[in-house]
Amino acid sequence: MNLSNTIGISASGMNAQAQRLRVVAENLANQDTTGSTPGADPYRRKTITFSEHIDDDTGVSSVDVHDIGQDMSDFQTKYDPSHPAADAKGYVKISNVDSMVEMMDMREAERSYEANLNTMQSSRTMLSRTLDLLK
Repeated sequence: MNLSNTIGISASGMNAQAQRLRVVAENLANQDTTGSTPGADPYRRKTITFSEHIDDDTGVSSVDVHDIGQDMSDFQTKYDPSHPAADAKGYVKISNVDSMVEMMDMREAERSYEANLNTMQSSRTMLSRTLDLLK
C-alpha cells in the first residue's frame, strides 16, 4: 500500500462519519415529533450501519454506508388527552429517540472523524517529505 491510498481510506472514513452525524442530527431534530392523528406513530429513530468495501484493483479496504434503517424499539406513551394524536385513553405515542444515546453517538462520530482527519494530515505530511527528499 502506498501513502496516497491512506488518504483515500481516511476520506472514506470521514465521509461515513459525516453521514452518521447527519443521521444523529435528524434524530435530535425530530425527537419531539408525534403523530398528527389519534394512534399515529411518531418519528422513529434512524440508525446507520457501515460495511467494508475492498477495491479489486488495489486491494485497499475502506468503509461505506451499508444502510440507514430504523430503530424498531417500542414507542413510549405520555398522558396528554388534549393532544390531537391522543388515543381513546388519552395517551400519545412519543418518539423512541433518546437524546443521551444520540449525544454519545455524536461524540463517537466526532472522534472518529477527527482520527481520520489526523491520519490524512499525517499521510500528506509524509508524502510531502518524501517528495522533498526526491528533489
